[in-house]
Amino acid sequence: MVNKINKKENNYEPSDKEEFMNPKQVEYFKNLLQAWKNDLLQESSNTLDHLKEESSNKPDNADRASIESERSLELRTRDRERKLLNKINKALRKIDEGTYGYCEETNKPISIARLKARPIATLSIEAQEMHERFEKIYKEKEY
Repeated sequence: MVNKINKKENNYEPSDKEEFMNPKQVEYFKNLLQAWKNDLLQESSNTLDHLKEESSNKPDNADRASIESERSLELRTRDRERKLLNKINKALRKIDEGTYGYCEETNKPISIARLKARPIATLSIEAQEMHERFEKIYKEKEY
């Protein structure tokens, strides 16, 4: 998905060699996030249309079960995407506030490579690894 957006936009690729979060980088990530958001909203709209069209009033129990199973899977997917939309909106707000690209724990820049791979990242790799280690230790203590 990210590569598709890069091709759609100009050929600019942010790099660590530039000033961090210069106007070109900010515009690149804003466009990336906005396109991702638009794709998710379009998919959500398609799902709603699909759910409205398809009737679960089938005479065959196997057909009904199959339709219900597909609907359940589709709704779970949309729920995950709804959560992703919240993260995308948060990232877009951070761009507007001028805090996008900075780790929420250390306030240091998140690497460009990480932001390109995960534009909604809020933690640097180091902070994320520390957070995950802490979670693992905390979970092990619960048992």
